[in-house]
Amino acid sequence: MMRSLYSGVSGLQNHQTRMDVIGNNVSNVNTIGFKKGRVIFQDMISQGMRGAARPTEELGGVNPVQVGLGMTVATIDTIHTQGSLQTTGNATDLAIQGNGFFILQSGDKEFYSRAGAFGLDEGGMLVNPSNGMRVQGWEAETVDGETFINTASDTNSLFIPVGSKDPASATSEVELACNLDKRTPEIMDGAGSADVRQGTWQIDKDIYDSFGNSHKMTISFTKTNGINNQWNVAVAVDQGAETDTNAAIEIGAENNANNTFTMTFDNLGALQSAFDAQGDTVENGNLLIPVSFDVLDATPGADGNPVRQTFNLNLGEVGSYTNTVTQFAETSSTKAFRQNGYSMGYLETFQIDSRGVITGVYSNGTNRSLGQVALASFINPGGLEKGGESTFMETINSGEANIGPSGIAGKGKFVSGALEMSNVDLAEQFTDMIVTQRGFQANSKSITTSDTMLQELLSLKR
Repeated sequence: MMRSLYSGVSGLQNHQTRMDVIGNNVSNVNTIGFKKGRVIFQDMISQGMRGAARPTEELGGVNPVQVGLGMTVATIDTIHTQGSLQTTGNATDLAIQGNGFFILQSGDKEFYSRAGAFGLDEGGMLVNPSNGMRVQGWEAETVDGETFINTASDTNSLFIPVGSKDPASATSEVELACNLDKRTPEIMDGAGSADVRQGTWQIDKDIYDSFGNSHKMTISFTKTNGINNQWNVAVAVDQGAETDTNAAIEIGAENNANNTFTMTFDNLGALQSAFDAQGDTVENGNLLIPVSFDVLDATPGADGNPVRQTFNLNLGEVGSYTNTVTQFAETSSTKAFRQNGYSMGYLETFQIDSRGVITGVYSNGTNRSLGQVALASFINPGGLEKGGESTFMETINSGEANIGPSGIAGKGKFVSGALEMSNVDLAEQFTDMIVTQRGFQANSKSITTSDTMLQELLSLKR
């Protein structure tokens, strides 16, 4: 008789635990990055009344007779299914679509979270503003002018220097991507002869010196008189300025005093070669024409001569039709495709892409990688221990954190300007709540019924 009482008590206690988990799920229905819990029951232990017996020649086998002594909680699992994403438009908000956790650091201890409501603190560190934990990743490094992110190194706190300066960079290359109209007539002077001094087509492009000063580069194209598929090109820097910058073409060992060179094309309109008046020729790969000019406001060198700056005029690849100079019977579209110099600028804002790369946007129009957010994954994420404040901690059964960039080793991708919502389904929770309530009521009935039977037993002797 007493066994049913204690079985009922275990049912009440454990259904109350299940109700506690459901209540926690419901209370966190709007908590970003929250992962719901699930209670699994199992029977506790059974008392043997009679053992089993094997069959004999005269009788069949006998099954064991046991009475259960109640139930207990087997596990309270954390369900790491994907929550829906909600757009916020805030640049520092991040959501993870797929597997993985953000890495947050508090002192020397690391925590893991799916809640990506981040922001910047006074020092420019990317943090969780609710508790100050710093987001971990890799900062960009610059070596020989090239910026890269070494994701094989240890992670550290991410620093975004809003308002910092990006130093000026001198132009080292100007790329041309244009078409010269093959139908362009030769320009004749009054005597009826070709006037090769007059430019038929002209383009302008701003270039920069090492101080960030802007200089106007002018390129003039003139169709060569009497020679097919050939154009004369003249290059000038700060043409018509009060102070001459002394521009020069340097294809070979000697400078071309006239700052001119000649381009040739094949019969299919593709670039073929370039040469200067001294006969110096380039005809393989990308045709690079070195152009130099004086940096007038720089301190003269030891020899007293002005500082010279040289950049390459990239005409394009021989035989190619992509991002190169061509000659077809179409309207001339002379333009400078790109130049890589810029003036000094300030970091105005930043963006985070799907790989977690943080790109700074500067006032001078340049974009530069600042760092990359790291992700951690686990063999058994269900083995993580909840640490409060929407964080998890590593345990001996979760496995060690596998830290790396997004998209590697099964890790998900980032969605900037969005947050992952709770994965709690209210319809499911309310249904479980009803089932739990009924289970609690049924166990209370077994206790009251057992109590009534005990009263009947005690009333046998009056």
